[in-house]
Amino acid sequence: MSTSLILACFWAVIANVVAMTPSSDNHWRSAYGLVAVGIPLVGYVTAQHGPLAGVLVLAAGCSILRWPVVHLGRYLGRSLRRGRLE
Repeated sequence: MSTSLILACFWAVIANVVAMTPSSDNHWRSAYGLVAVGIPLVGYVTAQHGPLAGVLVLAAGCSILRWPVVHLGRYLGRSLRRGRLE
């Protein structure tokens, strides 16, 4: 297994451990950190294994961090209905 896939699996394990711990802010600070580490990791997997593996890792990350993705979708929907992105 390559370094990028090992790091992606390690990221998923860390994300699941963080989700099991109690948090006063509903894990938003942890989610920001996981997103900041996960985006370059998806690029690294894509560079080493191609776009299909990158899309699969991206889908796994979106599955784990679904609430930030839901809020981003809501924000983009509101912005597009108003006709501008702010």
